[in-house]
Amino acid sequence: MSTLRCDGLSARLGGREVLRDVTLDLDARTIAVIGDNGSGKSTFARLIAGLATRSAGGLTVLGLDPDRDAADLRRRVALVLSNPDAQIVMPMVADDVGFSLRAERLAKAERAERVARALARFGLADLADRPAHDLSGGQKQLLALCGAFVRDPALVVADEPTASLDARNARRVADHLLADTGHALVLVTHDLALARRCDAAVLFAEGSVSAAGAASGVVDAYERALAC
Repeated sequence: MSTLRCDGLSARLGGREVLRDVTLDLDARTIAVIGDNGSGKSTFARLIAGLATRSAGGLTVLGLDPDRDAADLRRRVALVLSNPDAQIVMPMVADDVGFSLRAERLAKAERAERVARALARFGLADLADRPAHDLSGGQKQLLALCGAFVRDPALVVADEPTASLDARNARRVADHLLADTGHALVLVTHDLALARRCDAAVLFAEGSVSAAGAASGVVDAYERALAC
């Protein structure tokens, strides 16, 4: 089963076509999405995550159609954004992680155990009782990851998750996202070194796919285009 399959995928926003005739078939575990600002990367990520609707063409994510199988896809996909404040909804760290499990209707003890395990995984156990919005920028992004991964998603869609972080925290976040813990990853990024760490990459230009394949080759193609 392909991680992503698109057949003539197109999308419009505000009456403007932002994706045009995207055709892909990728079964890599980690996929980088790169390209200039305005090239269609974030719209592509939103379509994959089920947050936007295509105007034409076919799309399957983990074998699911985001339009027809929306509820199943939401259960299997987690989203990580560039601004963690947009994802932090509860006042305390542990409560915010637990909020991600609200749909699973777990027993109180099981929910507490899963939250504690996730906090430990992301190095946040000592901050469990801290106000979430008092954390540093790097800690907030780790909290956003914690809230995503506590659900054990099959796919994580991350849109510029390291954009506002210093080098140390960017590496920590990237290592968590890329670690092989049973999830697939679609990673929108301008960090070409990070894109090279993925198995595959897709290069967008003006709403269309310019190149797709092994990450190193696609990043090389983009760097050559930037040098022109």
